Amino acid sequence: MIEILTRLENTYNGKDYAMLKRAYDFARKAHVNQKRASGEEYFIHPCTVAGILIDLGLDAATVAAAFLHDVIEDTPVSEGDIKKEFGDEVLELVVGVTKLEKIQFHSKEEEQAENFRKIFVAMAKDIRVIIIKLADRLHNMRSLNFLSVERQQRMARETLEVYAPLAHRLGISQIKCELEDLCLKYLEPEFYEYLSTNIDERLKENVELVDHVVEEVKGILSESGVSGEVYGRKKHLYSIYRKMKERNKTLDQIYDLVAIRIIVNTVDECYEVFGKIHHKWKPVPGRIKDYIATPKPNMYRSLHTTVVTNYGKVFEIQIRTYEMNHAAEYGIAAHWKYKEKKKIADDLDTRLTWIREVMEWQGGLKDSKEFLNSLKGDIYSSEVLVFTPKGDVISLPKDATPLDFAYNIHSAVGNKCVGAKVNSKMVPLNTVLQVGDVVDIITSQSSKGPSWDWLKIVKSPSARVKIKQFFKREMKEENVKTGKIMLDAEAKHRGFTLSELLTDDAFLHIATRMSFNGQDEMFASIGYGAVSVNQVIVKLIDYHRKSQPQQEITKFFKTNKKSGSSVKVKGMAGLLVRFAGCCNPVPGDDIVGFISRGHGVTVHRRDCPNLKQADDDRLIEVSWTDQTDSVYNAGIKVVGNTQTEILTVVAAAVAQFKLEIVSTNGRTDVKSNQATVDFHIRLNSKEELNNLINKLRQDPKITDVFRTAN
Repeated sequence: MIEILTRLENTYNGKDYAMLKRAYDFARKAHVNQKRASGEEYFIHPCTVAGILIDLGLDAATVAAAFLHDVIEDTPVSEGDIKKEFGDEVLELVVGVTKLEKIQFHSKEEEQAENFRKIFVAMAKDIRVIIIKLADRLHNMRSLNFLSVERQQRMARETLEVYAPLAHRLGISQIKCELEDLCLKYLEPEFYEYLSTNIDERLKENVELVDHVVEEVKGILSESGVSGEVYGRKKHLYSIYRKMKERNKTLDQIYDLVAIRIIVNTVDECYEVFGKIHHKWKPVPGRIKDYIATPKPNMYRSLHTTVVTNYGKVFEIQIRTYEMNHAAEYGIAAHWKYKEKKKIADDLDTRLTWIREVMEWQGGLKDSKEFLNSLKGDIYSSEVLVFTPKGDVISLPKDATPLDFAYNIHSAVGNKCVGAKVNSKMVPLNTVLQVGDVVDIITSQSSKGPSWDWLKIVKSPSARVKIKQFFKREMKEENVKTGKIMLDAEAKHRGFTLSELLTDDAFLHIATRMSFNGQDEMFASIGYGAVSVNQVIVKLIDYHRKSQPQQEITKFFKTNKKSGSSVKVKGMAGLLVRFAGCCNPVPGDDIVGFISRGHGVTVHRRDCPNLKQADDDRLIEVSWTDQTDSVYNAGIKVVGNTQTEILTVVAAAVAQFKLEIVSTNGRTDVKSNQATVDFHIRLNSKEELNNLINKLRQDPKITDVFRTAN
């Protein structure tokens, strides 16, 4: 911990150092006597996090917040104490990290999506919050061996799914690579050990060859009068693991375990050395990447080539300037470490633009699951780099189409798109774009806007959201009407009326949870598919059930009696009952009652499919009485050679048992040449129905007969 003070003194000026020393002392006092799972002093953790941020070159306020990032959560220190001692800037950073500390990703998908929203809100407000969190997670991963295996794997999986991709998207490869390797260590320990041992052995065998290639490249630089650095860099384990998995290869089939990195002063020198290396060694086709002319979405810039040396060995060579190397290692943090460089500042603006765009389009998504899928697609998607007619580079997801390109340019361009040219040729809008394509979008002011089918064509999350936002905005009235009809129908399907469920209190309850500003917005969201009707109806029914005391059910029974019923409820005969048309129960069936507000008890067969989603609290035991003077409808399905034969056989059997056919509906399957006829039969009991079915099954003209749900 003394070392961190020396680093502070060597890195920051007098005023900043004074503040950081106060933060160091403040945090040390706050965490006194606290221990980590390893048994070491807890204060080692904030010191290590601060050290990581010093390596990244972060400003004094960020490093101060790193010292203090756990004091609000784990000590008696208040927000007011931090504000008084260090000011608003440091306080906001500490509070931002404290909020992220509470996020748990091993939860339901909807909650996980809300956690992602919180991260992006924090990033949009101050990107330094997530950088502190990444440093915090890195040190926690380094000391993960002191936790249980279950916690190790849970934390490693969360890191691999959330924090490593964020570090990659922000261009901080230094943190991203170490996080991924540590995740591999705990998620695939045997694989990790195998790679660690065998890669080191293979590198020992090839160390002389690597040194020879490095010397050869240094010779090329010397001959060209170019000054720079050349060294071999071992690929990190997770990248090798992923390559083996994705390409189904063994370690012996992975040749580029080491990349030769060349760092020079200017872009011109990059291309000069690039050409001379290809003159000396043959490049592998398809393995040449120019990320200087077309940077990656995280603003990574470098020249990559894979060559075959005179000894038959394959090497990957990376060529970049010192500035590019700094940006590749530090990503968005390079803004603070090398903030005098204009290019680095421009890269920061580009990265922040991505975050702002995510915040913009996520506002159009009420469905958290959809937001989560869209966000993951935006973070994890492999890119296709294409060009505008003016030569600007546009990065799109793999398999992107001209529509993705159009919406990437602007929502208005996408909404007015009527056609596209790729490499000067007219193409369909669902054409898959390839790297290097030049795309020109044709628009028309008379266009009525996107088609719903476009949602099946586009691949980028932002394009999909912008299309849905168009329908939300332009078709609001129709969406409100559609959503209300859908919700009303679902309420009736579940035995309610919409008016009894959608009270003012009930809407206020779900509006708070689902961020609806009014009932029309809720209906519209259902109408255009932002939320499912099931999401809303379940919450309404749940609230309705909890707000209705059990006494009202008893009161209902007492005030709605009816004599002469063939069904008794909970041992009481004469209550108001009706028989469900979905399953048509008849005396002798195993039955159950469903309490329907305003309609008494609806009697279903216990195996009725519609009861699978019924609220158990609304089910009530019912039984048949001895009264048999009522008649009932039951459905049967009869299969035979022809409809005529079926009708003849069934009519004869019905007449024999003195029953009555209420309705028929027949059809013939062309492929099987089998006829099927549905009958509704009026009868008195299940015994009569079983007798009829058994009689029909004995006739050779009948292939099959069985009872139907309705």
